[in-house]
Amino acid sequence: MTQTQQKPAQTTELNQHNLAYLPADVDVPTYDRSKIKSGIVHIGVGGFHRAHQAAYINELLKTPGNEQWGICGVGLLEANRGLRDILQKQDNLYTLTVRHPNGKIENTVIGSLMEFLFAPENKQAVIDKMAHIDTKIVSLTITEGGYNFHPATGEFDYDNPDIIHDLNNPTQPITAFGYITAALKLRKEQGLPAFTVQSCDNIQHNGHVTRNMLLAFAQKQDLALSQWIEQHVAFPNAMVDRITPISQQSDIDYVTQAYQMSDGWPITCESFTQWVIEDNFSNGRPNWDQVGAQFVSDVTPYEKMKIRLLNAGHSVLGLLGSIHGYQTIDQTVSDPLFAKYLRAFMDLEVTPLLESLPGIDLEEYKDVLLERFSNPNIKDNLARICSETSAKLPKFLISSINENLAQNRDVSLSALVIAAWCLYSDKGLNEQNQALEIHDVMAQELNKQAQQTAVDPLAFINLHSVFGYLAHDREFVTEYKKAIAALYAPNSQIKQIMAATLSKKSKKI
Repeated sequence: MTQTQQKPAQTTELNQHNLAYLPADVDVPTYDRSKIKSGIVHIGVGGFHRAHQAAYINELLKTPGNEQWGICGVGLLEANRGLRDILQKQDNLYTLTVRHPNGKIENTVIGSLMEFLFAPENKQAVIDKMAHIDTKIVSLTITEGGYNFHPATGEFDYDNPDIIHDLNNPTQPITAFGYITAALKLRKEQGLPAFTVQSCDNIQHNGHVTRNMLLAFAQKQDLALSQWIEQHVAFPNAMVDRITPISQQSDIDYVTQAYQMSDGWPITCESFTQWVIEDNFSNGRPNWDQVGAQFVSDVTPYEKMKIRLLNAGHSVLGLLGSIHGYQTIDQTVSDPLFAKYLRAFMDLEVTPLLESLPGIDLEEYKDVLLERFSNPNIKDNLARICSETSAKLPKFLISSINENLAQNRDVSLSALVIAAWCLYSDKGLNEQNQALEIHDVMAQELNKQAQQTAVDPLAFINLHSVFGYLAHDREFVTEYKKAIAALYAPNSQIKQIMAATLSKKSKKI
């Protein structure tokens, strides 16, 4: 039976058997999934992982000889129960819908996720899976906050209650560090080679950060094990990139209407994808370079380019656009003023800090970024972009501010973004008096500081755990106070303030 034969009259569920009913234009796994081993255990099976790493592996599995590189997903949180239930019913299959700026749509059923372990129900099963000889890589997408470091100092947070629990209960972990350490301990005891720990999160030097945090944890729990980890475990740095909005009911409806196939959690993403990886692995690796990834000796300049331009650019649009009342990235950047402000930020306050990269044309890269952001088929919600800003901005934006200040460069565009974050955290309303959807582990602390702005304009940036010592820099304070005064003036309008800031910026150049 071919893909287009005997299509059911009613909607059927996505699963291995029903793949045969999908139209020929849907890319489905042609490899024998029953022969695939899970060589990768991935913690944090969110939308980004399913649009990025899992998609690369899906492409690789189409080539014989790669059967050892399937993925076992792990959900550490109770919130992952729903995903587990959906994936179980669907034989761990899901639909990836790629939407191009020109309206073209590509649909792929991803088959690289072979199993999913729900840690709260069976912690030992997760530890044993990581410790299994077939596991070569344990990878992570746990967001910036999952790495448990202080934003200002970068030091490991031993006061986190979950970390305290894991240190005292090594066989009943809660955190990623607890599970990885327990599994590496088993491998050490059994004489098995160490697996690679591979971060796939948007953190500069993500491999180094993962290594430092894991070693800090292990040193407190088992000094001999930490020394073994330090000697045997590789932590490759990587730069990852693909805009992947949170799945909406409209994504589910699209799959149902297009193919009469129900998928409980499809993923939608943009067509652009990039993955630059340091070639540093403990125990073998997939040939990701055969399916579009790039292996390099040093990923640092690629990370910096992406984090300072794309991720910071997202935050610029997210915070300023939220204050105005826009809802999505494409809506925001389609406003000529916002696009002009973003491009000026990238050209004047980021590009001078970046080094040239072989094969990368920075002007073209920025042009492509604006095109990606304006993709009308990717409705990336500003609430998602602004989520956990306290963990993002120290790396995405504040690092550039500090470098510019050290080089006596103007930071007025960035200062307005920080001031807008203050207003965002303080009032929680846009200019239409509509409530903003704020998700940040530091939301209460940020709100408390921001509410003092009326009596102390520097109160917000005196939060040293986020801003370091920006409140003590005279040049930044001057620009920040101007921005705060403008934003908090009666009947202020963010677009007027942005236009005035751009005008003043052009006169300084």
